[in-house]
Amino acid sequence: MNAQRSDVLVVGGGVIGLSCALALARGGRSVTVLERATPGAGASHGNCGTITPSHALPLAQPGVIAQGLRWMLQADAPLRIAPTLDPQRLAWLARFASNCSHAQVLRTAPAKAALLNRSRALIEAFVHAEAIDCEFAHDGALQVFRSQRGFDAGCAELELLRAHGVPVEAWDRARVEREEPALRPGIVGGLYWPNDAHLRPDRYVAALAARARDAGVVIREQAEVTGFDRSGGHIRGVRVGQETRSASTVLLAAGAWSPAVARDLGLRLPIQPGKGYSITYSRPAQTPRRPLVLAEPRVCVTTWGSGFRLGSTMEFAGYDESMNRVRLDALVRGAQEFLHHPVGSERVEDWWGWRPMTPDDLPIIGASTRIANLWFATGHGMLGMSMSNATAELLAAQMLGQDRAIDPRPYSPARFAL
Repeated sequence: MNAQRSDVLVVGGGVIGLSCALALARGGRSVTVLERATPGAGASHGNCGTITPSHALPLAQPGVIAQGLRWMLQADAPLRIAPTLDPQRLAWLARFASNCSHAQVLRTAPAKAALLNRSRALIEAFVHAEAIDCEFAHDGALQVFRSQRGFDAGCAELELLRAHGVPVEAWDRARVEREEPALRPGIVGGLYWPNDAHLRPDRYVAALAARARDAGVVIREQAEVTGFDRSGGHIRGVRVGQETRSASTVLLAAGAWSPAVARDLGLRLPIQPGKGYSITYSRPAQTPRRPLVLAEPRVCVTTWGSGFRLGSTMEFAGYDESMNRVRLDALVRGAQEFLHHPVGSERVEDWWGWRPMTPDDLPIIGASTRIANLWFATGHGMLGMSMSNATAELLAAQMLGQDRAIDPRPYSPARFAL
């Protein structure tokens, strides 16, 4: 056995794993990151790069399961639950359905808002302090509606969000048309989120990896974890191919791959992959002034100086690795309904990625209750980029015995007996 030791082994080199690695290294720990591909190659790569306190309400809401079931056989539905007999997926869906209540929304929203608001401030401070060239902009985001019913439903949630420190303005049709000339006629109104921001995610993650290396973090690429060596309730080593690496602490931050990694430890993580898609173009002749969420098709539109991206959708289809062109086409159709210039002249990249979805739509952050030296930072759903810096701050504070800026209890692994 070739044992190479670090204070902390981080399994996963996406935005969450790298952020945690950097925070721990700057806190005085020796850190090695084990990444199965290359840093940021998963969901951290092709997302829309939006930093969204506006998304403080959980995906698990009343009516979501019923809508998903109605859309089950519609291949291009914004939310698709693929038919399945997989017992793990069915069990996860049952747990998710049990959380689709107004009472659970009231419990979950404050915890999501706390993490999102804290991370929003930390990300901007980090980008400026480190002079990171990732096209960061803080001009808010706008959700636009073509149906009055949808707009009214969106407005009904505003006071709950404001109560948790998420500012929002309701704009009428005239204001939306004045502020966003890139939109076609037919908009009935919009919700403007002034505290949202956006960045180019691939550039941000590349810079994050560089800062981590500068802080002494060792990043091992193409290093897929294949198992663990255990002694009772303690991890002695992490197997990577024929090599075994040891550490005082193991941090599982592998996103949607976390359940497969944890299985060798006898742990069942309640995470399902929520498959999302994006298409990156060159900039069209006319682009929105800020990120847009097109409400009815649930398409996100982000513009940078270097490009233009359509993204989002949610597909629960297990670990299906196919590129579903039907769902990519749905992104374009949605943009065509709303934008004068929905695509650029050059189609640069088609992408899909798995988001790690928990049944209560809160991440899993903290120490395992079953394995003494195992910690978690996973299950961030669609909001890994948005929650990354606050997750790293909270995780490092717990591991290093420091004061915590937010209450860690809502994200505890103990709620899933992990």
